[in-house]
Amino acid sequence: MKRKLYFATEAKGRQRIWSTPSAIDLASEGRIPRISRLVALAIHCDQMIQDGEVADQTKLAGLLHVSQPRMTQIMNLPHLAPDTQDELLFLPRTLAGRDPIHEKLLRPIVAEMDWGSQRGMWAGLLIPSTRPSRPQL
Repeated sequence: MKRKLYFATEAKGRQRIWSTPSAIDLASEGRIPRISRLVALAIHCDQMIQDGEVADQTKLAGLLHVSQPRMTQIMNLPHLAPDTQDELLFLPRTLAGRDPIHEKLLRPIVAEMDWGSQRGMWAGLLIPSTRPSRPQL
């Protein structure tokens, strides 16, 4: 079995070996788009409410230190069609600059209740270079 090993120099020249890349190595590969993190957060928060861990969105807003209207914007993301949520979760990492897709662009899509219409709006929003590729399982 082959495995990659990562080396780093710590204080006083001490060498350290890891089987996973260090934070510095991961940063050089880009960052996860904010919208991907927001969709994951919204799904997690929705589950917390369903499980009764948190009473409502107002309590969640307080826990996350965001305003109640902002919490509503975030909690609207799970209303997207499941395949759209999936694409948002697996967007390619952003290597430099701003993320091409952000939450404000999705607000009109989220406001549409029909998933078929949402899918059409989503397809119109994407430019070919931002179309996410699904990870191979």
